[in-house]
This record gives sequence, C-alpha cells and structure tokens, in this order.
Amino acid sequence: MARIATIESGLYRIPLPVTLSDSTHGEIAAFELITCRVRDADGAEGVGYTYTVGRNGGATADILRREIPPLVEGREADDTEAIWHHVWWGLHYGGRGGPAVLALSALDIALWDLKAQRAKLPLFRLLGGFDARVPCYAGGIDLDLSVEALLAQTDGNLAKGFRAIKMKVGRPDLASDVARVRAMRQHLGDGFPLMADANMKWTVEEAIRAARAFVPYDLTWLEEPVIPDDVAGHARIMQAGGVPIAAGENLRSLWEFKNYIVAGAVSYPEPDVTNCGGVTAFMKIARLAEAFNLPVTSHGAHDITVHLLAACPNRSYLEAHGFGLDKYIEHPLVLEDGKALAPDRPGHGLGFDWKGLAKLAP
Repeated sequence: MARIATIESGLYRIPLPVTLSDSTHGEIAAFELITCRVRDADGAEGVGYTYTVGRNGGATADILRREIPPLVEGREADDTEAIWHHVWWGLHYGGRGGPAVLALSALDIALWDLKAQRAKLPLFRLLGGFDARVPCYAGGIDLDLSVEALLAQTDGNLAKGFRAIKMKVGRPDLASDVARVRAMRQHLGDGFPLMADANMKWTVEEAIRAARAFVPYDLTWLEEPVIPDDVAGHARIMQAGGVPIAAGENLRSLWEFKNYIVAGAVSYPEPDVTNCGGVTAFMKIARLAEAFNLPVTSHGAHDITVHLLAACPNRSYLEAHGFGLDKYIEHPLVLEDGKALAPDRPGHGLGFDWKGLAKLAP
C-alpha cells in the first residue's frame, strides 16, 4: 500500500461537432470535463473524471482543488471504502448531491484506477470479473432531427457495430413522438432492441398516456419519463403504462436507488459512475439491483462503465454516448458483434491526451 501524495484537478470545455438537444436541457454545444489525478507516494497515478452538459463544471473542479485534498492526502490509497465515507461525510452538510458528489465520483474513479494499476489488473477483474463482453447501445441525442435524419443517424450507428439503439422522445405533441418511434421500429425491424428517453419531460399522466401509445412498438424501456424526485410517480407509470422504465442518471446515491427499487418504481436501474458516487457506489447499486432480480444498465462514461458492467452478472446494456471524448483518449471503446469489450490493460486504461486537453482549458 502507498499513501496519497497529491491530487490534481482539471477543467476542460469540449465542443461538440454538432449541437445536440433534448426535451429539458435545451441546446448542448459543449460539455465540461472535470478530471482528477491522484498520485501516491511511489509516484503511481490514477485518473478519474466527471462531466456536465455545459454548466457547474467550475464548482465541481473547485471542490476537487480546494475541499477534497485536505480530506484525503496522506491516507492509504487502497482504502477506497474508508476514503469514500470520509469524503462523503466531510462534504455532507454542503453536499449530498450536485457538484460535491460529482467531485467525489471523479476522486473515487481515480482511486480505483490506481488500485487496479497497482494490482496489475484491469479494473473489471479487480471488481470480480464476470464477462468482458458487454451488450452495448448507441445513445442518440436526436430529439430535433427530422425522421429522415434520425434514420440516417441510426444507419451510421448500425455501421459502427451497434446492435441496440436509444432515441429521444418528449416533443411538444405526442403524435410526433409516436410517429418517430413507429418509423424507427419499422426501420430496425421486429425484435431489435429499441429504447426511448424522455429526459423528465412529462407529468405522470402524460407519461402514462405516452407509454401506452408506445406499447405496440416493443420498447426495451422508456427512460426518465418524469422528474427523478417523483418516486411514487414512476411507480404509477410502471403499473399503468405497460412499458418497462429505466431511471437513475439523475440519482446521486445508493439510498436514492434503494427508494426507487423498494417502491417498484424502476425496471432498469441506471446509475452514472461519474455522478452517483463513483465505482464504490455504482457497484453497490448494481448489487442492490441484483438482490431484487433487476438488470442494471448505465448512463454515460462508457469507457469506464464497461469495466463495471463486465463485473456484474445482472448487467443489461452499456450506454455509449457520443460526447466527443474519444479524440482525447488513447484507447476508445471497442465494439464487436454489438458488444463492448472491457480492455485488458491495468486500471481502466483510458490514457488521456493531456496536451490536447490543455488547449481546451477555460
């Protein structure tokens, strides 16, 4: 074991090649990447990151720069569980979510990367190892695309090797959403895994109406139909809508997932390792889902999450996001027959292009 010597944070604004949009976040022209580099007394380094869709990245980076180092420097780097709890409670009064838990997530990812590198193991094997080949879907941010452009984007994703697709819904009129889902189902054919994401757009009654309208098109799931705070509403949609529900990218703790699961409010728990508390919390959420016989999926950060789902017997699909990070990492995600391959390199094996990123610092 080696003690934590230094922590270094970075903030970068990464422009998207095409401005994206969904039903609640509006236009997304860039995303903010917040990095965390932890070095131990032997000089080894672990790297973690989190991100935003354009705002509050500065607050997260500031927590990593000012608040977290005094809490963890000098502690044993391998004590991920102890460090997680120490930081969680250290930031608790002004945290419990938002930038604080995003910062904790980046730190925790870096510590697990460091731990796996010191063990000379890929992260998924250190976490237990189940299957390095993880089913993967392309997460399209495509609400404002025409049907023709939507189908063209889908063909591009199929050409890349994806064998499951997620599309956006939540347009002002339900008929438009239904027409787009119908067009996608006809284009992809029966039985092809198709998901739809509403990004919290609706009321509960609107969501039930939409879910019922989507039933003929055999969705794998309908994602985030209403705001994440409404656990009872998600349960009503589950009971009355007739479509499985995925939710969790906006939940920030194991306990929030517990509330959803015990209420029967989610079919596919969907943590994001960069905002749920990192690897430590993600794996607990996955095990909790397993205890309730639920499949776990993921949101964002596919290059890290592929390791986590590769260690979960109850994994369903890994989401691959088109946020443009691939050009700044050495080893982008590899697909084979519709499955993402967890790399065999020690740690998570990303390898950031730090010189390239430095040009994007605000």
